[in-house]
Amino acid sequence: MPASILVVEDEPAIQALIATNLRRHGHAVSAALDAEDAMRQIKAALPDLILLDWMLPGMSGLECARQLRADPRTRQLPIIMLTARGEEHDRVTGLESGADDYVTKPFSPRELLARIQAVLRRGRPQASEEVVVAGELKLDPVAHQVMAAGQSVNLGPTEFRLLHFLMTHASRVHSRDQLLDQIWGDHVFVEERTVDVHIRRLRAALEPSGLDKLVQTVRGSGYRFSADHE
Repeated sequence: MPASILVVEDEPAIQALIATNLRRHGHAVSAALDAEDAMRQIKAALPDLILLDWMLPGMSGLECARQLRADPRTRQLPIIMLTARGEEHDRVTGLESGADDYVTKPFSPRELLARIQAVLRRGRPQASEEVVVAGELKLDPVAHQVMAAGQSVNLGPTEFRLLHFLMTHASRVHSRDQLLDQIWGDHVFVEERTVDVHIRRLRAALEPSGLDKLVQTVRGSGYRFSADHE
């Protein structure tokens, strides 16, 4: 699952090695040599995941992680801490600061990639390549195909991503702002009502099968996907 990854590492050689390996596997990589630059980049656009070195000049990786977890906008941002400190109490401290995982240097590129994929699967179920099924509705992210009551449904790319996200977060209510961040990206400035337009298109595509009722409006709050639509 390709992702946008911010590598925060103050040793240029290690940073370049990590970035090259990630790009080789299809990820979009940005980099920062210190936490302050990382925070500026994150403010401009949220990455899908941050690889954060513990020992950084100026603000430490631990303090950076704590600040990210204290901000509602970045609270759910997946963080993997990179450090040469491998003692148990160091790992506990790193995880308690808000890191989702902790990788001790030196590490193999293969191990790092496996850890990244695992964290992304936990934090972004909609990024998984697994087929999603809800009753008579089936979505295959690899084939980019949706079947509703046995019939193929033609969806545009935005409606497909929207349905995938809603199906993998079933029963949860999502505001328009949340859907904009998840589907369009928080650095893309579009009107909230754009969500309504794509919801209408999605429902229209599902209507012939009668499964448009799975995509529900929650008045005053947003939208949710529910298989219990009877």
